[in-house]
Amino acid sequence: MNKIIHSLSEALSTLQKFIDKPVNIKLIDQAATIMADCLAGGGKIISCGNGGSMCDAAHFAEELTGRFRHNRKPYPAIAINDPAYLTCVGNDFSFDDVFSRFVEATGNKNDVLLAISTSGNSENVVRAAYEAKKLDMKVVSLTKEGKNRLNDISDVSIASPETPFSDRIQEIHIKVIHIMIQLIESKLGH
Repeated sequence: MNKIIHSLSEALSTLQKFIDKPVNIKLIDQAATIMADCLAGGGKIISCGNGGSMCDAAHFAEELTGRFRHNRKPYPAIAINDPAYLTCVGNDFSFDDVFSRFVEATGNKNDVLLAISTSGNSENVVRAAYEAKKLDMKVVSLTKEGKNRLNDISDVSIASPETPFSDRIQEIHIKVIHIMIQLIESKLGH
């Protein structure tokens, strides 16, 4: 029982640290505005991440192309998570190139990349962000506080408080994802 209470307390403490920084509210709104403007202008959102962050990237895209809380028209979003594609590029080039090549192939100036990395230094996610910038795309990242490469290249970087374990960072990321989706829908009139 004590382990459960400790775990809940740790999760709530991380969330409270995030909430206590007013800049985070502004950054979430800024990210959602960039994404809503992208969609209103005929662009799409491409999302990527590794492991649990890939699951979050897929969840984000599914909520936009499917539905979140209410029925509405689908929004163009895609997560880079096709196993055949990932293993093809990983084998023929390298795992570091799996996301950047997809962005290079499908990204356009009007698009947005949602780059998710709990460390902010995942090479394949960072390379995707650099490729997006080459294409004049906007980059929104979900990462952690502190010096990291993804914070440096993103137009908007929403950073979880730094914790010893990535699961606490991911818990902040999924909350931010859900809030961004709500804001995107609201900004697009749904």
